[in-house]
Amino acid sequence: MIRRGLQVAARLGHHGTLPGGPCILPTFSPASAFGSSMDSLVSRFCQEKTDLKNYALPNASWCPDMLNLYHEFLEKTKANGWIRLPSFKSNRNRIQGLKLPLVLTVSSDKSDCHIFTRCIDTEGQGYEYVIFFHPSKKKSVCLFQPGPYLEGPPGFAHGGSLAAMIDETFSKTAYLAGEGLFTLNLDNRFKNLIRVGPLAVLKCLQKRETY
Repeated sequence: MIRRGLQVAARLGHHGTLPGGPCILPTFSPASAFGSSMDSLVSRFCQEKTDLKNYALPNASWCPDMLNLYHEFLEKTKANGWIRLPSFKSNRNRIQGLKLPLVLTVSSDKSDCHIFTRCIDTEGQGYEYVIFFHPSKKKSVCLFQPGPYLEGPPGFAHGGSLAAMIDETFSKTAYLAGEGLFTLNLDNRFKNLIRVGPLAVLKCLQKRETY
């Protein structure tokens, strides 16, 4: 079960702490944090005109099942309200319009940053995935093909790699639904192993919780 809240509470440890030691960061609401409608967030996030490589497009490493389901959902984008989300090596130019509390604001000009699920450049070796989002239903479907670099038990994906993929899918869904962005709590209970290589399908439905 994954719970995602709009409150941010962080305690900083001994290294890299803010003056004064541990602190509780302020809360923020969707209205003040995003200041945009869901349509506006989706429009900004899904800009097609870019020189950046889109990793959410098919490549030679995709298995037949992943390709078939990809094209099935691609057809649904034409009439059924689904949107294919682009995926780039970094979120720095994609997560826009989010107004963070001042203590969370980070300025950096590093150009070599990668999001964790796009840190392996070789096709088919790490995270191969594409996310389809349905705005009116606030739900997503992620087609995920774990590569051999994500192995834990022989022949199966590492639980941490699966948790990262779950977190990536849920955070994108929450962001585009205008309900949040950061993971407050991540609690996974796996019922079975996921093989390296074949397709795995992750379904995500955004539900708002109050605390």
